[in-house]
Amino acid sequence: MSRPLRITLLEGDETGQELLEQSLRLLAPEVVGVELELERFDLSLEHRRATGNQIVADAARAMRESGFAIKAATVTPEGKDDVGSPNRLLRELIDGKVIVRTGRRIPGVTPIGGTYHPISIVRMAVEDAYGAEEWRTGTRGAPEEQAFRTERITRSTCRAVCEYAFRQARRMGGKVYGGPKWTVSPVYEGLLKAEMDAAAERHPDVAYRPMLIDATYAGLVSGSSETPLVVPALNRDGDCLSDLVMPMFGSIAGAESVLLAFDDDYQTTVAMAEAPHGTAPTLTGKDVANPMAMLLSAAAVLRYAADAGHQGCERASRAIYESVLEATADGVRTPDLGGHAGTTEFTSEVVRRVQTKIEVWSSLGATV
Repeated sequence: MSRPLRITLLEGDETGQELLEQSLRLLAPEVVGVELELERFDLSLEHRRATGNQIVADAARAMRESGFAIKAATVTPEGKDDVGSPNRLLRELIDGKVIVRTGRRIPGVTPIGGTYHPISIVRMAVEDAYGAEEWRTGTRGAPEEQAFRTERITRSTCRAVCEYAFRQARRMGGKVYGGPKWTVSPVYEGLLKAEMDAAAERHPDVAYRPMLIDATYAGLVSGSSETPLVVPALNRDGDCLSDLVMPMFGSIAGAESVLLAFDDDYQTTVAMAEAPHGTAPTLTGKDVANPMAMLLSAAAVLRYAADAGHQGCERASRAIYESVLEATADGVRTPDLGGHAGTTEFTSEVVRRVQTKIEVWSSLGATV
């Protein structure tokens, strides 16, 4: 008998935790047909403070061992002497290199600018503007006061972003599009452009159209592409691009975000999925938040598990993806998408559809 698939669960705060619990309804063996071992870690702000972030280190160690994780949204306190961002710590502790967020059309929801094909943002998970050293000189508040920031990127991170971007484009049947402002910053941002060009040479079968970052924004909003797009990006550029692309398809809660770590051959060693939105404290306890991103996070982790050879995960992942999008197509939508369904109601509908699909495929002996 094969061992259960182990998934590390990173619990969070406010609506983030509520949506995580909804996603776990999908991962019941009687729903997805896969035996899972779920190991929980409490990454709520209260517990991170109580443990001095030791719980984050423990969770990262478990993620490296299991290879798969689902994370709830967490609160990041503003004080510089507080526990800081658990996301930043997790990325560093697992040597995460890439964050992937793919906007896709939500059936029944009209996208902005006629954007119908998926758009995948592949950004740095570390380095660049995040974690940069900052300081000011001069008299505080005076006109001559100056602010400085020292940023850093490495070729290894640039290469990981670009290699994954081209592999993603091949899987999607799309093209690699966009890039940094390499004309203004030929040394710093030019490093990413150089790795984009090198990856294009390694993958001549993948369409490639490099564009400056400002032209990239204009091109995305115009919605003129006839194929899916994959955009490799610096850390900060990718953060901004993701927050643009997700709402173009209807809601920032309409797609999952995946943090990836790789081995030397760029094979995935850790895949952590989460919702790209925050904890939405004003929605806590109201049962109205859109759970799509968290439900799709479960599907994403199962897809990466399937890629790693875990049986039954490809079928379960496909069932979740299809059920989430089919539910919205049939008008079962939360208020942010113009519907009237609550969080629990939407999840229940997805659970029902997943169970039906798994049962039908099993009775037909289908291999998906």
